Amino acid sequence: MNTLLLALMLAQLPTIKVDVQMVRAVATVKDSSGNLVGALQKEQFQIWDSGVRQEIAAFERSTELPLSVAILIDASGSTAKDLPLEIESVKRFTRALFAEGNTKDTASLYAFNYETRQLVGFTRRQSRIDNALKKLKGEAGTSVYDAIHFASKDLDDRKGRKVIIVVTDGGDTTSAYQFRHALQSAQRADTVIYPIVIQPIRNNAGRNIGGENALTSLAFQTGGRTLAATLGKDLDRAFTEILSDLRTQYLFAWYPRNLPKSNTPFHQIRIEIIDPALHNLQVFTRSGYYESSLVRHE
Repeated sequence: MNTLLLALMLAQLPTIKVDVQMVRAVATVKDSSGNLVGALQKEQFQIWDSGVRQEIAAFERSTELPLSVAILIDASGSTAKDLPLEIESVKRFTRALFAEGNTKDTASLYAFNYETRQLVGFTRRQSRIDNALKKLKGEAGTSVYDAIHFASKDLDDRKGRKVIIVVTDGGDTTSAYQFRHALQSAQRADTVIYPIVIQPIRNNAGRNIGGENALTSLAFQTGGRTLAATLGKDLDRAFTEILSDLRTQYLFAWYPRNLPKSNTPFHQIRIEIIDPALHNLQVFTRSGYYESSLVRHE
């Protein structure tokens, strides 16, 4: 068979497309004093997926992928007296968010008490957020898990990095959804949770310690962290710390290879620093991912 004939036959064969699943994770790195570390190199990290070491296919320091930030404000009865100060801090945060970073960064505003309401869809218009915040008032119960679940659903199809900030003074009291539902929805949407727990008094009397621990677990398993704050400048400080985290995130991506067979759709992941000289550094990232949430490439 001559070369020309072979080439013609090959050209007529159907093109076979193969789906390649990419996993993506963002992470922050901090030293033992809690300071952000943003200058590490790809070669200083290793990734484990379901216990199997993976090759890092893509890596960015201080990634500028656009942010979609869902801000969830507790509007239950116990927050009524604090809402005016919380509102001013949220305004200052969104102004700072829109002033720097990617020009496609957006924010959405939710209020939750016995129900969850999206007050403003994802936008860069500060006036829309300011106008919605004016109408907030505190009443009834606290549905934290419902709010996280619904916000995660709204974030699911958005591109880039996804973040939920929860401003609350306590634990859940009226949700239809449970802790596990909120966590699963956030993990499927690949969103990082940052709870800010308002603590007008720092002693344990009168505080919902169980609720705070649940929020801390949600943050830890999604790669975020919980911040405790009083009102005013202290709350501004919490928002500033979150924004610093988001501006100093590493982005990792890999194609899962040689994973063991499993009956669960959830894959545990671990990102480690392999440089012995940096043993005091800690990586904060999500605990895993669901197969259905993977980015597919052809």
